[in-house]
Amino acid sequence: MRRGRRWALPVAVGVLILAAVGAAVIASVGNAGRRHRRAALATTQRPPHKPKPKSAIPDGISFKGSPKVHIRLRPRAAGGLLVDLDTGHVLWSHAPFAVRPIASLTKVMTALLVVEHLGKRANAKIGADALHYTGSEVGVLPLGKKVPVTALLYGLMLPSGNDAAVALADRVAGSDQQFATLMNKRAKQLGLRCSHFSSSYGLQNDNQSCPVDLAALSRVVMRKPRIEKIVAAVHVNLPFPIRGGRLDLWSHNPLIRLRYPGTIGLKTGFTDAAGRCFIGVARHGNRTLAAILLNSPDIGGQARQLLDAGFHALGV
Repeated sequence: MRRGRRWALPVAVGVLILAAVGAAVIASVGNAGRRHRRAALATTQRPPHKPKPKSAIPDGISFKGSPKVHIRLRPRAAGGLLVDLDTGHVLWSHAPFAVRPIASLTKVMTALLVVEHLGKRANAKIGADALHYTGSEVGVLPLGKKVPVTALLYGLMLPSGNDAAVALADRVAGSDQQFATLMNKRAKQLGLRCSHFSSSYGLQNDNQSCPVDLAALSRVVMRKPRIEKIVAAVHVNLPFPIRGGRLDLWSHNPLIRLRYPGTIGLKTGFTDAAGRCFIGVARHGNRTLAAILLNSPDIGGQARQLLDAGFHALGV
C-alpha cells in the first residue's frame, strides 16, 4: 500500500500536466482557426476601393497655387467649385468630390458627344422615342421629319429639352441606352472618376457627377466653338419644319436673367433628388471662370457671389 501511494502522486501530476498541455494545444488551434476565419471574412467583406481625392482629380484641374477665394455661402450648396477655365486652377471649393445626381447638367456631356460625332449640317429624324418624355421640353418636334441637329442643340442647351436630348441620342447612337454607353466611355477617357450616365437628359438619379469632374468637363466643352456659341445665346429664332416655320427658344441661365456682365454659359439642372444645379460661366477681360453648384438654394445669387469674388481675386 505504501508503494502504491508513492507512485500515485507522480502519476496524477503527470496526468494533470498532459491535460494542461492538451488544452493549450486545442486553444491554440481554435484561436488560429478563428483568426483564419476572421481574415477570410475580412477579405470577402472588404468594401470596394474608393480613390483618394488626389487620385480623383481629372487632368487639367489643379488645387495648388494662388490666388484663393475665401467665401462662405449661406445656406451652403451640397457641393461647389469655382475654377479658372483657362488654367484649370481651382479658386474655391466645397465638397468638390461629393458624388450627387446632376439632373440636366447631364446634357453638357450630351452636347459634347453630339458635336464630336455630327457635323454642322447634319440632320436628325424625329422618332417616337423623342416624343415620349417628361420634364422640360422643346415641345414642337415634328414626328417623322428631319430637323437640323444645330436647332436640336439649341433646344437641348437653352430650354433644356429632354425631347431634343433623346432625338440627338437616337441620331448619334441609335437609342438613348446606347448613347449612355458612349457617354460613360467618354467620361472614362476624360478621367472623370465621379461621373456616371444612364440617359442623355438626366432625369434618373444615377446620372451622377461631382464638382471637380464637372469643372474638367466644362473646360473641354467651352473649347468647342459650336457649343460656346449656343450656350452664350439669350434667345434664338431658327428655321424649323413646323407650323410658322420658326423655332423660338430662350435661355434658362439665371445669370443671363440677372444680366450678370460677361455671362457666356453654361447649363442648369433640377430634379427633386438633385436639387437646383448650375454651371455658370462668365468672362471678364481675358479671364474665364466657371461657378459650379450642386443642390444650391439660389443658383443665380450664389454663382454671382462666387464669380464676383473670383474676378476680384484675379484683379479683373
